[in-house]
Amino acid sequence: MENNNRTEVLKANDLLRYQDEAVISRTLVKKSTGSITLFAFDKGQGLSEHTAPFDALAHIIDGEAEIVVDGEVFNLMSNEMIIMPANKTHALKALSKFKLLLTMIRS
Repeated sequence: MENNNRTEVLKANDLLRYQDEAVISRTLVKKSTGSITLFAFDKGQGLSEHTAPFDALAHIIDGEAEIVVDGEVFNLMSNEMIIMPANKTHALKALSKFKLLLTMIRS
């Protein structure tokens, strides 16, 4: 799917399956100007605190996650999203199994 020129209808929830005690990812679009990546987190899994040089939109498509941005805690549920500004620390933790569509803007 990465870098193709086809138009197709996708169901984000069906593109990745949860795996026990794991974080799974699948890149849907990867360009010099940004990327779109789908993640599936098992309960209790997460990403430790880090920064990115680009703005990112995190859209929860299933489940519930704790997202910490610059020290502020946000609990997001299915169909909610948050913008994580460039160069601000952020971390994610699965409060339940959750799927995340991450859009990174590089320009």
